[in-house]
Amino acid sequence: MDKGRFGDFGGQYVPEAQLGALNELEEAYNKYISDPDYQYELFGLFADYTGRPSKLYYAANLTKQIGGAKIYLKREDLNHTGSHKINNAIGQALLAKKMGKTRIIAETGSGQHGIAAATAAALLGLQCEVFMGKKDAERHATEVFRMKLLGAEVRKVTSGSMGLNDAINEAMSEWVNCISDTHYVLGSAVGPHPFPTIVRNFQSVIGIEIRAQMRESEGRMPDAIVACVGGGSNAIGAFYEFINDDPNTRLIGCEAAGYDPETCGSAAAITYGSEGVFFGMKSIFLQDESRQLASAFSISGELEYPGIGPEHAWLHESGRAEYVAVSDEEALGAFMRLSRLEGIIPAIESAHAVAHAISLAGELGEGKTIVVCLSGRGDKDVMWRPLPESWGMSKRADFFTLCQL
Repeated sequence: MDKGRFGDFGGQYVPEAQLGALNELEEAYNKYISDPDYQYELFGLFADYTGRPSKLYYAANLTKQIGGAKIYLKREDLNHTGSHKINNAIGQALLAKKMGKTRIIAETGSGQHGIAAATAAALLGLQCEVFMGKKDAERHATEVFRMKLLGAEVRKVTSGSMGLNDAINEAMSEWVNCISDTHYVLGSAVGPHPFPTIVRNFQSVIGIEIRAQMRESEGRMPDAIVACVGGGSNAIGAFYEFINDDPNTRLIGCEAAGYDPETCGSAAAITYGSEGVFFGMKSIFLQDESRQLASAFSISGELEYPGIGPEHAWLHESGRAEYVAVSDEEALGAFMRLSRLEGIIPAIESAHAVAHAISLAGELGEGKTIVVCLSGRGDKDVMWRPLPESWGMSKRADFFTLCQL
């Protein structure tokens, strides 16, 4: 690929003032990613602090009930902090410290990346500020408390739809004004180059482990890898090692279709969106009739992003990966099913992937295997409540009603 390009997607569509910071970041990343001392420290933290490698678990009860292909879960929910986000947060925070930065900032939706960034900052002695949309902060008040407990300042964003995309915009603006001492730990594989590449490379440990673990468990590579997709960091991390070397392994990203795409909107950019330039990159976005960025809606704060990472856009365009839209109702059904059959409460984000894997297992049939990237655990989601009617969310039922508890 050309610098920062995935086919026609990616690039650096940013003000000139931001180019210096991006160039500094790229230079530092290229320097330290091949530095044996940095690698030793990073993978030491992965092993001793975050708990890698994460387990590959055969979901025997789920497989038996639904029939068809065997379903394996890549247990990123078992990582310290409870999600895949710590892989990238530790990598970038360590990079920031090597660069001489004393402060990191981050954005978050449901709180997973914010907690990972706050954790990494506490560990490495850095100041931390997390930008979180006001509606997400109210949906996930416990996660806000956890970030504060870790020493981070949480800035509630009230602009726009008060969601993840607005948090990203605010964090990016803050970074431009504080480049000298601050690094922006962007949490997903989005934004201007080099962020999509950096995030993907830190998350690629997921796919590297899947390859080794499937060879040990099954003696061959999986027939399909399924992962939820908002910006797409856990998915690209799971997919990357298989893109070129394993053409027979299907790569399937699960977007959030929301409650009712026709009336309430969704967060399924590839399914309902079109090409555009936002957030410093060319990719695929939800847009209105005026080609302005449209609001995204999902039961999941981390998937409620109106675009997708440029590498995913390229994988879609090239046909190497498939992308499907999964509704709130389907995700909640899978949430309950996995909880009660396997004793594993998944993040609502991850439940989107579980839902599609359930239907895919029957399609593939016996003798086939599916790996689901279980990107996070559901602690943060079990007290979810609908948002105020004034925010256009009144058609959503209470979480417990939807789950039929």
